[in-house]
Amino acid sequence: MSLKIRLPQPGGVSVPEWWARLQWWSMRAAQRIESLISRNAWMAERLRFFRAWRADPRGIGAIMPSSAALASAITREVGSHSGDVIELGSGTGAFTRALARRGVAQGAMALIETDPDFARQLRRDFPEAQVCCLDAARLAGEPLFGGRTVGAVVCGLPLLNMPLRQQVGILRGSFSHLRPGGAFYLFTYGPRCPVPRTVLDRLGLRARRAHSVILNVPPAHVWKLTRRSSKAL
Repeated sequence: MSLKIRLPQPGGVSVPEWWARLQWWSMRAAQRIESLISRNAWMAERLRFFRAWRADPRGIGAIMPSSAALASAITREVGSHSGDVIELGSGTGAFTRALARRGVAQGAMALIETDPDFARQLRRDFPEAQVCCLDAARLAGEPLFGGRTVGAVVCGLPLLNMPLRQQVGILRGSFSHLRPGGAFYLFTYGPRCPVPRTVLDRLGLRARRAHSVILNVPPAHVWKLTRRSSKAL
């Protein structure tokens, strides 16, 4: 005599329907867990940023990382066509992730960050990128990309909060790595370019407002700096 096993059918529901319901609830539970993990990572990123701001408010310039809208705007003209790219003040990687979405490979990124904790996290998040823990004002002479020039510099530093001497050092160092036709992108929360006219004239640079991000809190403006002539800097 053969033994037949009858599978339980809760509430009179057929096995296929019962199994489908179980799969649906499992999927919802997995999504919930992923959401909690993502939310905790989001909070952890902002906590790291706030701690860095508390330690150096003038150097960080904001109590929260840049918004996705601002990251999208400041990287809008940068992509795989730019070749190698330098990012100044990479922080928690908001602009870095936007660059990656634009098609810039990690191996084509040099991330400049002074905060050791941020730099360590950047190395974990972007293992193929060149992460340099140094002051951006000392960028001139730094061996990046084997001496190749870059197509763009994306700046997340609060230049408006910095002394003119430091601004000049950052711009000189950045443009020493920029190829002819390359551009330096930065943002500010005010209506004017954060680099004074006297500094622009001294270095032979042209400034143009490229984009405005009204949805950012507070609203921000992206500026694009380029050489006025091939002899500038």
